[in-house]
Amino acid sequence: MSKHYLFILSLALFLTSCAEAPPQALGPVPSERQLQWQEMEYYAFFHFNMNTFTDMEWGLGAEDPSLFNPTELDVDQWVETVKNAGMKGVIITAKHHDGFCLWPTKTTEHSIKNSPYKNGEGDLVKELAEASRRHGLKFGVYLSPWDRNNEYYGTDRYVEVFHEQLRELLTNYGPIFEVWFDGANGGTGYYGGANEKRQIDNKTYYKWDQTTAIVRELQPNAVIFSDNGPDIRWVGNEEGWANETNWSVMRRDEIYPGWPRYKELRGGHYDGTHWLPAECDVSIRPGWYYHASEDHQVKSLAHLLDIYYKSVGRNSNLLLNIPVDTRGLIHPKDSLQLMRLKEQIDKDFAQDLALNAQVEVSSTRGRGYKADNLNDSSDKTYWASGQGVDTASVVLSFKEPTAVNRILLQEYIRLGQRVSEFTVEAQVGDKWQLIDTQTTIGNKRILRFDTVRTSKIRVRITASKGEILLSNISLYNAPTLLVDPAIKRDKDGTLTLEVPDTNVQVYYTLDGSTPDLNSSKYTAPFVVQQQAMLKMFAFNPETEQRTGITEHKLEVSKEDWSIVHGGEKSVLAIDANSDSFYTALKEDQNQVIVDLGSEMGLKGFSYTPMQARFPHGIITDYEFSVSKDGKNWTVLSRGEFGNIVNNRIRQEIYFGPSKARFIKLKALKVAGDKPNATFGEIGILQN
Repeated sequence: MSKHYLFILSLALFLTSCAEAPPQALGPVPSERQLQWQEMEYYAFFHFNMNTFTDMEWGLGAEDPSLFNPTELDVDQWVETVKNAGMKGVIITAKHHDGFCLWPTKTTEHSIKNSPYKNGEGDLVKELAEASRRHGLKFGVYLSPWDRNNEYYGTDRYVEVFHEQLRELLTNYGPIFEVWFDGANGGTGYYGGANEKRQIDNKTYYKWDQTTAIVRELQPNAVIFSDNGPDIRWVGNEEGWANETNWSVMRRDEIYPGWPRYKELRGGHYDGTHWLPAECDVSIRPGWYYHASEDHQVKSLAHLLDIYYKSVGRNSNLLLNIPVDTRGLIHPKDSLQLMRLKEQIDKDFAQDLALNAQVEVSSTRGRGYKADNLNDSSDKTYWASGQGVDTASVVLSFKEPTAVNRILLQEYIRLGQRVSEFTVEAQVGDKWQLIDTQTTIGNKRILRFDTVRTSKIRVRITASKGEILLSNISLYNAPTLLVDPAIKRDKDGTLTLEVPDTNVQVYYTLDGSTPDLNSSKYTAPFVVQQQAMLKMFAFNPETEQRTGITEHKLEVSKEDWSIVHGGEKSVLAIDANSDSFYTALKEDQNQVIVDLGSEMGLKGFSYTPMQARFPHGIITDYEFSVSKDGKNWTVLSRGEFGNIVNNRIRQEIYFGPSKARFIKLKALKVAGDKPNATFGEIGILQN
């Protein structure tokens, strides 16, 4: 044996003895299917079914299949849109609670095969699955366990139907990445003509162990969603956000569909027994299905961006719903906002400043778990703090002061989620400045903060369940979010103009003239009691970019107004908040009389219908009267609010100049089956 060989062998043995063993898993860890799902982060929900054509959210089950008749359906438009928006998959409502199936199932006649769509030869599940594969997106299905159409619902026979429907969906449409089960189960329905209420035990009725086994048999790579998984959990709200503290583990055996402690789903359990990460589901509009009346309520860019940071940025995945319209197309207003969100996300994370930073750590397990793993752009490598080390610090240093306002952190979750408390600091000059104190990290944690010019960023892990394993730290300098200012006005006339970024300035006028940089600059809320025309724009002083000019007609302040006649809570009709509303409890209360506090000149009135998710009692035909003494009334206008049900925006009605102290708005006709009128907001238009 040569001396050279002996030297190599000795060196290898020495290095082996010095190398520290790899870290061991701590607590529950994700399965491979859960890891693949976690990497998707952001994908689309398509609510498109019978409810689209009945203008409902929850159908009763008695709907005629002939109502399902899209005239321009184009699934490629759906998929291309969401792919261009940066999403990685789609989920379709194959069957909602009303029981109508979008595929030609053998289990029921209440399906697409009995609709006019493609003369009964259509299969929308197949069409969308194929379109998804063509465009490189993953495909998932929503199957409602509840079925308000099926006559056997509530018996064992229906459970067999439900399981067979699941088998059809998981057998005939290629790979499925997610199977989505809703938590709404049991209640009133058509049920084959019985038209009654049926209750079930949602813990046991659907034989969830058998349901899970079907999925595992036919689609072993698919994750299953419900309140308690078993793979991913509902986040406990339909608004698209998780708690700042968000564990991917939960005591899963405690949870069941309809679990009353659903708020715990928002943050998980520190002592969780199973890996059960959260999925944030939210719609781009108030409703899940398309309603023309919500065309003006598509979420703003600022709102959608906030959802992204509070879902993906808080250790969750984001499932964003896009309600396809009655034509069978994504509405252009939704498409526009999706593209604006994608553009802004790309801008926010355009350049990882940490790639060029020098990384120092307070401790490490060994060469394979070195500090450089933290900024190597790979989530397959990681830094380990060392056996028994559950507190540590990481410092990222720049060659020169650098502007930073975002930090992204990731744990190596294959071996569990560990960090329970950390701080972020920036060195400004020779002092450390605290940026934030936070709790969990998990798969991905993104923090936003005011821009700071710094030479060093320090992350201090102050509490962890065990050895710290971080796979990535990234730093960004996101551009200022420049959007139209939002307006809020109180009953006393206090006006607030809001923009998401604090360094953005707002310039405005109140006399109808076009504002410029010499106009009034907004600094704090102020009172505007008289009628005025507000015109304004937002301005970024760093780039000198500005938004377009927006205008808002401000009515006279309602500070001195009071209700003379109206039912309980009728004051909500004059609280200057269009998001609140008053509903008359009795038909004879379908009018509101307001004392203006003093005699005023007016030439019209305004009516804003209720803006809530489930509108009802919208006034379609009205009568508006005035009085100087509250006794003798003059009708100044009577007529119809044209298309108000489909376009729930503020209505303005004008008439000849008049004077009054009292005004009365009476509902002559309301939309819907019930006669009770609803008032969002009432105002007057002055001379």
